[in-house]
Amino acid sequence: MNRKNSFIAYTLIGLGFYFLLKQLNIPLFSSFYAWPTIVIIIGVALLLHSYSAREYESLFSGTIILGIGIHFHGLHNYPRWIDHWAVYPLIIGVALLVRSLKTKTHFLSGIICTSISLFLILPVKIPQFNWIHSYDLIWPLIIIFIGFYLLRQK
Repeated sequence: MNRKNSFIAYTLIGLGFYFLLKQLNIPLFSSFYAWPTIVIIIGVALLLHSYSAREYESLFSGTIILGIGIHFHGLHNYPRWIDHWAVYPLIIGVALLVRSLKTKTHFLSGIICTSISLFLILPVKIPQFNWIHSYDLIWPLIIIFIGFYLLRQK
């Protein structure tokens, strides 16, 4: 297969399966008959293209698109899904970690971003972590400090 056209090919295959399943109206897949599934398909196609073409820089954008699709699918279908702004930095942190597996760059940034977002999501999901919200003025300062630290680092 021509590596340049693999993204379009994977996207068309995924969309073809999506519309075929939608036309067959199989009850098992009824929760996937919504727009977040198309976003998930595009994210998976971008990840498959990135691995097949060995363009590992595209892993970041593919993981972000897939993560956003999964997040909106969860919001649309699962009532207990976390609807918190810190989910988006979590997706970015995971995307940095996925890309760092192949490119060996931005691993520390991925760990920091993922850790901060998990630190902010825990009080929402687990009530025992409510003490974290008492530090509403401290965590932005921590983020600013980490940003300056990363700028000063060579």
